[in-house]
Amino acid sequence: MSTLARLARAEWGPLYAAVRAGLVERGWRAIPMTVAAVCLTALTQYVQNQPWGYQFVQNIGAVRAEDPLWLALLRTPLSLFVPALDLPVWGALAQILLVFGIAEICLGKWRTLVIAYVATLAGTLYARVGIALGPHGFLGLPASDSLVVDTGPSAAVVGLAVFLCWRYRAYVTAGVVVAAMVVEVLLKENLAGREHLAAIAAVMVLCGISELRHRPPGRDRTGSGSGLPPIQS
Repeated sequence: MSTLARLARAEWGPLYAAVRAGLVERGWRAIPMTVAAVCLTALTQYVQNQPWGYQFVQNIGAVRAEDPLWLALLRTPLSLFVPALDLPVWGALAQILLVFGIAEICLGKWRTLVIAYVATLAGTLYARVGIALGPHGFLGLPASDSLVVDTGPSAAVVGLAVFLCWRYRAYVTAGVVVAAMVVEVLLKENLAGREHLAAIAAVMVLCGISELRHRPPGRDRTGSGSGLPPIQS
């Protein structure tokens, strides 16, 4: 086995084995929530591109920092499935199918949805805090960002990707994802990039909580016995 193959197996082997086992056992039945999410995202994209549908989708699924908090929280679950109008929808659909699908197989549908929601909500709440801090404050944002629609499915995708990488010890891949989000902020300096970083921060907190919950009693502080904790779907 070549060095590259060994590195790939060490990085992605456990994740690949978990996904393969789930698909072999259940096939497409392993990802019903993911299939529903892809269909819902495609439907919202179709509707919001119709003259009669744009405002309807905005009213039920578009979240902006200028919105009252209660309204933003009410819209946030559906906002996960409202793709950005200025980006090709096939990219959002591919991301959801791949990342949500892997997460659903490995973590179960409810855990996947919780992590996706937490990541999206973190970005939504960060936008409000950043605008309150102002453009000159640390982590602050300009007031004009209050009019920008939140990230849609991308924050959830990024958050799930980081959690999966942590869960299956694909630390290099996790580092690449985080680095890519940092570069996005440095190059574009937009609200979406900053919300992605907020989503990553929230998911890292979830990783820490999960690590504490699954740590066996009496585990030493050197990290021995660091096998993968069981995940219940």
